[in-house]
Amino acid sequence: MTVSAVVFDLGGVITESPMRAFAAYEREAGLPDGLIRQLNSTDPDTNAWARYERNELDVAGFSAAFEAEAAALGHRIDAARVLAGLQGDVRPAMVAAVRRLREAGLPLAVLSNNVAPMERTGRLGELLELFDAVVESSLEGIRKPEPEIYLRALERLSEAVGRPITATDCAYLDDLGINLKPARALGFSTIKVVDPAVALAELSELVGFPLDGAA
Repeated sequence: MTVSAVVFDLGGVITESPMRAFAAYEREAGLPDGLIRQLNSTDPDTNAWARYERNELDVAGFSAAFEAEAAALGHRIDAARVLAGLQGDVRPAMVAAVRRLREAGLPLAVLSNNVAPMERTGRLGELLELFDAVVESSLEGIRKPEPEIYLRALERLSEAVGRPITATDCAYLDDLGINLKPARALGFSTIKVVDPAVALAELSELVGFPLDGAA
């Protein structure tokens, strides 16, 4: 066993990436392919999306700022349609792997950039109950890739399990390289999730028992 704890991103890892919904909206609205990703990656610490994920803007403020950013590039975008794309379907194989990790006694955390606190009821609430700690940018006022939020996840996970958990103890899974880089610099073993099956095979190697094909 190389790691003894696992930290997961949510969207694009445990649930389907919102990028699929964004791409579908772009096609439907006749927008350039990748426009939403471009807006989200331009001035990534100060753009509308970053401020929304730190809870510095409400929905109305985000919508106005995000649509203005698109307009500055010559495009008309409906921020409400973009936000609707954030609700991705759960990936059963990932959830099965989380359950297997929990059964094995590994400390588990979710570390998510989000625009509003996650519901603790229904299917999402049941999913979140599998984790010892849930760290959300909208509640913390900081977001990935700011290093402090990774340290805060370690702190919360340590508090939850009653013993110190360090970065070198942990695997961290995310679908965005920009979010993996600071985690790796802190000492996490990082896995970029492109194909969930490949990611689970990599995680299986790190934890020392099979997780891939768990569904």
